[in-house]
Amino acid sequence: MNNKIKDPSFLDALLPIVVLISLLSSSVYLFGDDSSYGPNQIALFIASAVAVLIGIKNGYRWADIEKAMTKGIALSLGAVLILLAVGALIGTWLLAGTVPTLIYYGMQLLSPSWFYAASCILCGIVAMSIGSSWTTAATIGVALIGVAAGLGLSPAITAGAIISGAYFGDKISPLSETTNLAPAVAGAELFAHIRHMLWTTVPSIIIAIILFTLIGLNSSPSADDAHINLISSTLQEHFAISFWTLIPLFVLLAMAIKKIPAFPTVFIGALLGGIWAVLFQQELLRNLVDGDLSHALGSFKLIWATLFDGFALDTGSDELNSLLSGGGMSSMLNTVWLIFAAMMFGAVIEKIGLLRKFVQSILKAAHSTGSLITSTIATCIATNILTADQYMAIVMPGRMYKEEYERRGLAPVNLSRTLEDGGTITSPLIPWNTCGAYMHGVLNVNPLDYFVYAFFNLINPVLAVIYAYCGIKILKLTPPESVQQELHVRP
Repeated sequence: MNNKIKDPSFLDALLPIVVLISLLSSSVYLFGDDSSYGPNQIALFIASAVAVLIGIKNGYRWADIEKAMTKGIALSLGAVLILLAVGALIGTWLLAGTVPTLIYYGMQLLSPSWFYAASCILCGIVAMSIGSSWTTAATIGVALIGVAAGLGLSPAITAGAIISGAYFGDKISPLSETTNLAPAVAGAELFAHIRHMLWTTVPSIIIAIILFTLIGLNSSPSADDAHINLISSTLQEHFAISFWTLIPLFVLLAMAIKKIPAFPTVFIGALLGGIWAVLFQQELLRNLVDGDLSHALGSFKLIWATLFDGFALDTGSDELNSLLSGGGMSSMLNTVWLIFAAMMFGAVIEKIGLLRKFVQSILKAAHSTGSLITSTIATCIATNILTADQYMAIVMPGRMYKEEYERRGLAPVNLSRTLEDGGTITSPLIPWNTCGAYMHGVLNVNPLDYFVYAFFNLINPVLAVIYAYCGIKILKLTPPESVQQELHVRP
């Protein structure tokens, strides 16, 4: 059977990508911000169909391609479980008063002029502590989006600041999955990898914070003191605002620091939110429970419904209703659909060898160290676009380029850092990538809107390319210690 399979031509590799890019561009043009709610998924299905036809032309059986599709989708199920748990968490934390309390105190403490920079720094500290950009966005990030709405600030810039800080903290945390994965793929030591990453990540985050500071100092918030006071009084009117309602957040962060897996951590946080609603939001529950049921049974039904369908509050103001409503597992189903469609496309083009064909073509033109590192970053970004998964954007280019880095005498930390600079950090910028879809679902801001404001994520790959061509912190392979000693004593 293997003898009948032909290697794809460059045209074979190019055609599905041209179809995908054309359809996604048309989707954005025709549907705008609604493109992620169906049109992009159809584009990915059609591009997958084109890739399948090319695979069959080259000798692959449909059964083998279908098996690759289901395997590719299965790879995303861990992320899907986390995403559903986050939807439940947002709903119960609204009902419990946890998110409203964060919004209330955030509006009192955060100055509009310094808000964007402070959001970036805060998310960076939290992500560095727990090693998860996703958990940071789902907790602190959701609250900061609410604070921004209350202060009349841009949700797109706020999302850019949240993602910039969250991904910086994630990258320099030894608790992060991707920070462990990249050196494992490249053959580097974890803390050597982190130290080497500091050369690109620290300057990038400093530039990002400066830009957020300048934007904040020159921005004009649309909310005046009266509007802020109205939101604050509405929060106090409907919710019991106190330190105690923040306990679910501290419990979740503690579990994350203890490296308890993300899905049980977030789902326990969601269940804890339901318990906290019963303990601290009795008046709110009395106003919301079904009048045909007893208070206890009605509260149980309300919390159950909040877990799967989210929380909704009628304050008499559409703006405040939007601010204080949302969540539920059902709110994440469109994002799950997008992830499945994207993972299916990525699995097909990997199975029939289209990505490998691109890398082979790139290596023929990458003669210098600068061009090799630039090619690696470009491959990581392309893999993020085509396979829609940050883990694939680390593992696949890492496997493909590792031997070439060794052949050219480059230390493994160069490859591991480049995989992060090009793969992990760019993943939330792509709407159909698992990370971009996740951030859209959690922050309710389209990646196409926050793209230009995710300064850290944009600057870091560019800085990595500049370093590569200038030869800055490009480490060479050194012989093992035993070999060094032998060379030292050799006459």
